[in-house]
Amino acid sequence: MSFAKITAIVRPAAVSAIEDLLHKQGIPGMSIGHVKGYGDYADFYRNDWMVSHVRIEIFIAETMAEQVAEKIMDVAHTGLEGDGLVAILPVSAVYHIRTKKRCEENAC
Repeated sequence: MSFAKITAIVRPAAVSAIEDLLHKQGIPGMSIGHVKGYGDYADFYRNDWMVSHVRIEIFIAETMAEQVAEKIMDVAHTGLEGDGLVAILPVSAVYHIRTKKRCEENAC
């Protein structure tokens, strides 16, 4: 089975709705962390331009990645600068540390 990693960097206000969506979609797991940075959107009122966002990371079957990314964008979209971004990256392998087994189709 081919895997993909979805990384979404979104406004903190969108996180609860995204979590609810992912749970309802049956996504088996995610990691969430607070991040600071700037890109297209920067806080020019701060000396370092940094903006607080939340990063969500999901390892998922490659065939589902586009669909999940689109759903995240639907929930996080406000149409304003600073909405964030979603990236999909290929993953060559996923392992469970506890069992030291490679995730395969229907066994991850």
